[in-house]
Amino acid sequence: MADNDVIELGALPPDTSHEEMRRILGLPGARCEYHIETDLETPTRDGHTLRADHYVPDVDGPSATVLVRSPYGRTFPQTHLLAAIYAASGYHVLFQSCRGTAGSSDLFQPMVRETEDAQDTVAWLREQPWFDGNLATAGASYLAFTQFALLQDPPPELRASVLVMGPYDFARVAMENGIFQLETWLGWSTLMADLREAIAAGGVEQAFGHKQLDYLSLPLGDAADTVMHGDAPWYRDWLRHPDLTKEFWDGYRATEALQRVRTPVLLVGGWQDVFVDQTVEAFRVLRERGVDAALTVGPWKHLELTSAAAPTVAQESLAWLDRHLYDKGPSRPPLRLYVTGADEWSEPAEFPTATSTWRVVFPATIGAVREGPGDDGASRFTFDPADPTPVYGGRRNDVAAGSVDNTELEKREDVLVFTGDRHDTDLEIVGVPVAEVRLTSDNPHGDLFVRLCDVDEHGGSTNFTDGIARLDPTVPAGTAQTVRVTLDPCAHRIRPGHRLRMQISGGAHPRFARNLGTGEPIETATALRPSTRTVHHAGTAVTLPVHGGE
Repeated sequence: MADNDVIELGALPPDTSHEEMRRILGLPGARCEYHIETDLETPTRDGHTLRADHYVPDVDGPSATVLVRSPYGRTFPQTHLLAAIYAASGYHVLFQSCRGTAGSSDLFQPMVRETEDAQDTVAWLREQPWFDGNLATAGASYLAFTQFALLQDPPPELRASVLVMGPYDFARVAMENGIFQLETWLGWSTLMADLREAIAAGGVEQAFGHKQLDYLSLPLGDAADTVMHGDAPWYRDWLRHPDLTKEFWDGYRATEALQRVRTPVLLVGGWQDVFVDQTVEAFRVLRERGVDAALTVGPWKHLELTSAAAPTVAQESLAWLDRHLYDKGPSRPPLRLYVTGADEWSEPAEFPTATSTWRVVFPATIGAVREGPGDDGASRFTFDPADPTPVYGGRRNDVAAGSVDNTELEKREDVLVFTGDRHDTDLEIVGVPVAEVRLTSDNPHGDLFVRLCDVDEHGGSTNFTDGIARLDPTVPAGTAQTVRVTLDPCAHRIRPGHRLRMQISGGAHPRFARNLGTGEPIETATALRPSTRTVHHAGTAVTLPVHGGE
């Protein structure tokens, strides 16, 4: 197999040697041997016990410690991708299972106990004879959230952190602009309810989607019982709390970390990752505070953590730790962004903000996008929750996520399509596009999904950014309103001969729970009511952060 082949690491046999894994990841040879002390017990302040494995490097003298906290067990491939890599590079690694998972006592409650448990673990570390007072944290997805939880009150021993494709504010991910991310969180909750079986099916990433879930079944709350057999009670709780301002969500947030941490932070994301918006936002906030923060964003989706993204994550995380714990190796640029469409890496001085050069594009008539004032025309579509507009690609925890051909989706009558002229030169969009859609609806309850696509010379339409927002239900039916939709951050180049396309629709099911059109509570609602939207061309625009171009 060629060195540049994409390998699904989770599909490798568990007896894959650490040397072979390092070769696959493009890492140099091991710096030392190591051994493993299993099932160490860490006490918590409320009398429970967290189990961990200690990876001990066979080195002379003191060595820094990397703390990894996970709810997904202490098994292959995570052990090879995290613990083994760091231990063979001379670091102590404490690989700990979160409360209620893999031998750690009590019940698993996603996110809400991670802050206290992380602090208790650091307190325990201070008492260990092998702990030299130098601490780092690392991990991806939920393992990144456990780091943000600790960073809300950073321990004085902390020297660096590596946060990969993970959120600091779960509430905003569960209810994106008040709209429940059904596919991701029903799937994840089912996985966590069946964790042992899921891991046996080939690892956490590969276990996503191994059960066929009925996303059309109503009411949505019943899935907590019929699919998860009551083993994931948090799922129904999430549905019961669509209002993110309520106290219920406080335990799901670690936003204070962005204001408290001062030590170096490496953030790694993917343009089609579920958490990319928070990854980019964390970088911006930390840099504004003067924190030594770096950001790498590749073309990846979330489930490519153990495939396409793995070599870059492994190489950059190890280099970051070496640099900031042992002053080894060169410093890196603060930004590394993969420009989709161009298929190349870029290292801009800063992530573009509202002060960048902007271009505004207006939908004029069906099939056209042009600069300048919109015309006085209008376009209509009907969203029917009994036949909801389906999801094609995008930021999902699913093998079908990512940038995909949208041409079949665009044939649907419930999807408006506006397409621009062919470009004569490169048009590079780097930053956060924002759409403003002026519309009226015959039903005050509805959602608005906006997507940008790159249309090639042959008519293929590939998505590169999108977003969703909820109509203001207080606006009476038939009264015009402007809905602002913030799209995902992106770095995309539209090549000469290609065209920019904008889609407008009423949803992307089951990525987002379909709006049933009744305003009833999402947990228990069963009635369906369609809605017809009229999009007014005058007053509808997409604002693009543009660099270069015509």
